[in-house]
Amino acid sequence: MKRDFSYDTYISHTHWLGRIFSVMVLILLTGAPFVIGGILGAMPDLAAAGRGFLAVGLVWTVSSFVEYLVYTPMLGAGGSYLAFITGNLINMKIPCAMNARELTGAKTGTAENEVISTLSIATSALVTILVLAVGVALMIPLQPVLRSPVLRPAFDNVVPALFGAMACRYYRKDPRLAAVPLCAMMILFILVPSLTSSTSFMIIPSGAIAIALSWLRWRREKKEAA
Repeated sequence: MKRDFSYDTYISHTHWLGRIFSVMVLILLTGAPFVIGGILGAMPDLAAAGRGFLAVGLVWTVSSFVEYLVYTPMLGAGGSYLAFITGNLINMKIPCAMNARELTGAKTGTAENEVISTLSIATSALVTILVLAVGVALMIPLQPVLRSPVLRPAFDNVVPALFGAMACRYYRKDPRLAAVPLCAMMILFILVPSLTSSTSFMIIPSGAIAIALSWLRWRREKKEAA
């Protein structure tokens, strides 16, 4: 039977299910140490955990808030819930969603982007689970290959290669705009190598540079047109 599709109803149900599963995952993640500690008779030291969180948690809290503001408009409701629940946004979910959006021509903030992002991220999560299952099953037989000194440099540079390939197609669209934040971040990382471990946090200044340059160019073109 033919059924009428309501986008508002779809979004409402997506938020309802997303909130329920987000709370469930949060409870499972935070409750696992206490359940394991109770079974083994070795409960976590809450004071030590609190000190450890204060040492790194404040930085990652800011980074998480920034990622939420940046990625949610790109992914839509369904894609955002799936991505934040399954994790590994920067390495897997965001590149997959952006590539799917580029291939289909979907625009940010549209119903098409909502559907495409949700499907692409769900596919990415399922493929990741399948690859991990195969990797665990073949971990022992593949030990000589994984520990090979010849392949070690390749494994150490998987993430830079992934982001380089993904960024190339966007740099080609506007090389002059991309060159300034790219060079600025390269110089900063060379001068302060410790920042390489805070790439998520460095999205803020690099994104601010790109946005500021785009806005200045837009104002200049608007004045020239006037």
